[in-house]
Amino acid sequence: SIVAQTIHYSIHEVVPYINWSYFFHAWGFAARFATIAQIHGCDSCRAQWLTSFPASERSRAAEAMQLHKEASRFLFELEAQHFRVHFRFDLFPCFSQDEDILLQPQPGTPPVRLSFLRQQTSPYLCLSDFIRPFSATAAPDRIGLFCSAADAGIEQLYADGRADADVYRHLLCQTLADRLAEAATERGHQAVRRSYWGYVPAESLSVSDLFAERFQGIRPAVGYPCLPDQSLNFDLHELLDFSAIGIQLTENGAMTPHASTSGLMIAHPEARYFAVGRIDEDQLQNYAQRKGRTPEELRPFLGSNLM
Repeated sequence: SIVAQTIHYSIHEVVPYINWSYFFHAWGFAARFATIAQIHGCDSCRAQWLTSFPASERSRAAEAMQLHKEASRFLFELEAQHFRVHFRFDLFPCFSQDEDILLQPQPGTPPVRLSFLRQQTSPYLCLSDFIRPFSATAAPDRIGLFCSAADAGIEQLYADGRADADVYRHLLCQTLADRLAEAATERGHQAVRRSYWGYVPAESLSVSDLFAERFQGIRPAVGYPCLPDQSLNFDLHELLDFSAIGIQLTENGAMTPHASTSGLMIAHPEARYFAVGRIDEDQLQNYAQRKGRTPEELRPFLGSNLM
């Protein structure tokens, strides 16, 4: 372990990393309307963008334009109020052992076991496949753990019960906070690849390339189809201390504030995402045993994956 580190970003530092497609999706807009975020703010450019849509869609495009204008204005407001976004991570020597990854937090300490699920259909992938198997002679591999969060106060702005309560502006705060947390993760992962871990120091990718995940390795978040068990958050919290950036866990492993994310960073050049899919009772029993839990304890976390 390099000892967990936190990068504190101001709002303007992560705004270029916001994936506006997901922001507009949250508001019910098709992805094509998110292109407004790529348009220069002058009236001429905005008018040209508007007329690029067929007449039947221009009213909807005008709504998207107004929403982006209000969101951009609100981001300046958040910056002025000194809100920040936080990315916390650590890098650990590790080996794989079947469907587990064994982390070595400190030299001479017992390894920490993170257990994962394997697909029950071809190509039978598991995240541990992308980590070097244990060997008494081989050097250990490395894995990154991360969490990120926007300041909790952003989600609370204009909330019900406040003197300035406003349903629309509150929803705008929530959807922007989600995007800011993801943007901090995107920028933080880039910094890890280039510098802290440094396995691609010369990486030079555009933001569009980052959104298309053209970088080496993967960054599966808890809740992804290849990482469906939300109870993993308890393990990551033990190793990273989520509370250092204001994240708390509920009894079912959900994170608060809502604008938070957590997961793994894997560098293997052939690593890819996949869906674990359905698992049978035998795999549930095996998984529970490896995690030191009972099947009954894990069933609530794996409901949609159980046969």
